[in-house]
Amino acid sequence: MKKMKFMTLGMCLAVLVSCGTATQNGALIGTGAGAALGAIIGKIAGNTAVGAAIGGAVGAGTGALIGKHMDKVKAQAQAVQNAQVESVTDANGLQAVKVTFDSGILFNTGSSTLSSTAKQSLTQFANNVLKVNTDCDVAIQGYTDNAGWKNSTADQSVQKNQALSEQRANAVSNYLKSLGVSSTQIRSVAGYGEANPVADNSTAAGKAQNRRVEVYLYASEAMIKAAEAGTLH
Repeated sequence: MKKMKFMTLGMCLAVLVSCGTATQNGALIGTGAGAALGAIIGKIAGNTAVGAAIGGAVGAGTGALIGKHMDKVKAQAQAVQNAQVESVTDANGLQAVKVTFDSGILFNTGSSTLSSTAKQSLTQFANNVLKVNTDCDVAIQGYTDNAGWKNSTADQSVQKNQALSEQRANAVSNYLKSLGVSSTQIRSVAGYGEANPVADNSTAAGKAQNRRVEVYLYASEAMIKAAEAGTLH
């Protein structure tokens, strides 16, 4: 029986991965089994789960509407300079948008002061994405590579990387808010240091990918209610 359940889950996951649009993903994930499948896909995508669980299954029709809406959000984010954009799922198994900014573009080495290039990209992101999609909640996450700090022990380096990741996430959050993004829209800001690497830290290219700030746009409670009412467009 357990074997059969595992095979069924695997088949469902394969179907989800093969879907080409966020609308299809939303329709499939928005079922009773969506939370479990969404968590798996989230881990594959390399993200830390975002979004507060709403305490109940989201219907397929609701998920489809949210997926279609997030297709539009994703397209807007893809037009932002220096932004890497992909579809992921939130804690409710609903379609979400992950926007990654390379820390090499955002900050100088060891610094949490935003560069001029970063400010240009974040200004475009705030004006053309966040402020026109206020029904999207936002989570900001900072990360570093595992490089050690000069004159520091291994443990001290881990702690310094953790602190730097938090400072960088907060720098992005504060700048977005200075541009007029509502503080209530930004639901969480956190640093994860060396955790959750997306590439091999043993190479320079891998380290560069791991030094990043990720911004997630996911369905707010208001968006979910609008989708359930059939008024989300």
